[in-house]
Amino acid sequence: MPDPARPRILFLCVQNAGRSQMAAAFARRLGDGRVEVLSAGSHPAAEIHPVAAEAMREIGIDLSACRPRCWTDDMIGGVDLVITMGCGDSCPILPGVRYVDWQLDDPSGKPLGQVRPIRDEIQRRVETLIRELAPAGG
Repeated sequence: MPDPARPRILFLCVQNAGRSQMAAAFARRLGDGRVEVLSAGSHPAAEIHPVAAEAMREIGIDLSACRPRCWTDDMIGGVDLVITMGCGDSCPILPGVRYVDWQLDDPSGKPLGQVRPIRDEIQRRVETLIRELAPAGG
């Protein structure tokens, strides 16, 4: 049974191998147990994009245990907020669920120097999100 005091966030993108995995990792770290975090994709890749994993490893976050997975209706229906990232029409929209779309470049196929700013922007957005949804001490 979900804990109503802990908001449930789903980060959703197409492959669930870059942006959504980075955002979920930041939310877990920054949320410090105050949020429940899920990530999924509409057409999951076979593995996390190596350059996304490398960019996160640079700042001490290990994505090696993460695996891309496909979203389910049950997963989406049980969350408080869905953050979409470049899914377009391939991301599901269910009535009664709050959605926010983050327009972010896809790190797939980009060199590390171009992925770092994407990572940093995701971190800034997640920091703001956590402050709004689950403030420390609140």
